Amino acid sequence: MSQTRQFAAVILAAGKGTRMKSALHKVLHPIAGRPMLHHLMASVDSLSPAHKVVVVGAGREQLEEALAGSARTCLQEPQLGTGHAVQQAQGELDGFDGDVLVMYGDVPFVRPATMERMLGRLHAADTPAAVVLAFEPEDPLAYGRVIADDEGRIAKMVEFKDADEGERACHLCNSGLLAARAADLWDLLGRVGNDNAQGEYYLPDIVNIAIHDGRICAAVTTDDPNEVAGINSRGELAAAEALWQQEQRNYWMAEGVTLRAPETVFFSYDTELSSDVTVEPNVVFGPGVKVATGATIRAFSHLEGASVGEGCEVGPYARLRPGAVMEKGSKVGNFVEMKKAVLGEGAKANHLTYLGDAEVGAGANIGAGTITCNYDGYFKYRTKIGERAFIGSNSALIAPVEIGADAIVAAGSAVSRDVAAGDLRMVRGEQIVKPGWADRFHDAMKKKKASEKKG
Repeated sequence: MSQTRQFAAVILAAGKGTRMKSALHKVLHPIAGRPMLHHLMASVDSLSPAHKVVVVGAGREQLEEALAGSARTCLQEPQLGTGHAVQQAQGELDGFDGDVLVMYGDVPFVRPATMERMLGRLHAADTPAAVVLAFEPEDPLAYGRVIADDEGRIAKMVEFKDADEGERACHLCNSGLLAARAADLWDLLGRVGNDNAQGEYYLPDIVNIAIHDGRICAAVTTDDPNEVAGINSRGELAAAEALWQQEQRNYWMAEGVTLRAPETVFFSYDTELSSDVTVEPNVVFGPGVKVATGATIRAFSHLEGASVGEGCEVGPYARLRPGAVMEKGSKVGNFVEMKKAVLGEGAKANHLTYLGDAEVGAGANIGAGTITCNYDGYFKYRTKIGERAFIGSNSALIAPVEIGADAIVAAGSAVSRDVAAGDLRMVRGEQIVKPGWADRFHDAMKKKKASEKKG
């Protein structure tokens, strides 16, 4: 359905996350290079919410810094349950009469389509007071149950500890996510009590209150229980990462990418690959990588913030750092590192090379062991290498320096001044030959060693 009524997203992130045992706020732990909270925010943003409110508590400063003004925040202190947490957002939504979608910062993979289904169900003909997102796990464990008919109309919400045997036999479970019209939400929350063992105010109680009033409440069921999996520990974080990575591997192979050993390739949240890209085993894509059609990423390469052009070849054992750009048909081989460098069309750096803050022209050849000396301990400087230039092995190009088109730098040179187009630059110490010196040295050392043994 196409969402036309305005809605506000309220995201609960006030929990301390003690099971993470981390100084970093739980919802800021990354999955595929992106904080789990930002995964959820991106899905919410795709539906163009009128308002976003994040309920914070412990670690408030970290969350406000991470959000950088992209959402309002409100403080829950003390923390008296999920119903109490949602109530803290009421002031931020004063005067808003649209729908409210309540989600959790540690449940990052709720799909936009699922959010739309919840909001759409809220405006069905039977006008439910609230819509709950339900799921059916393989093992329902101790989740709260949603007792509903075939149309999703809820008869009762019950916590596992309070459920009888018949209710526990129901495998439809409560995810905790909920949608309601703002007016209904605030009215129902105002009537939630805390007469329970924890003395807390629980959000799901609004459903039973509305049903007691004679109103309808409804459940929308996700077809993928993993969509509502919460992340509370390092183990669950690792499981979420593994699940996300496997989904991405399947996605890219369906898009025409060859993964030689899919289980060994790791993607970032924003990796972009074109069809007919080949990725060999043990490749890691960090954030900000784009790879054009026909490129090959060989084994054990690491790419981050890099653009790889059509038909390029990377690795094996190559590292592309932020700002690395490989133009069509260029190649970097084993143990080559690029940073803020452009490798022109058809240019090659086949092995053991560092290209930092550099521009390499089309067709240039960079010999083994070449480095661009770009840093003097205080500032960075650029190196420019012209088209078809040939840089001999084990050369040091001391920036700022420019090598002209078709120029040759002889192997072993340390170049600190510009080389004109078509010139040869050779910078080497004088070679000295002393005939027979090595033989005399060996003879003397052998005699000395033999003498020491006798002593």
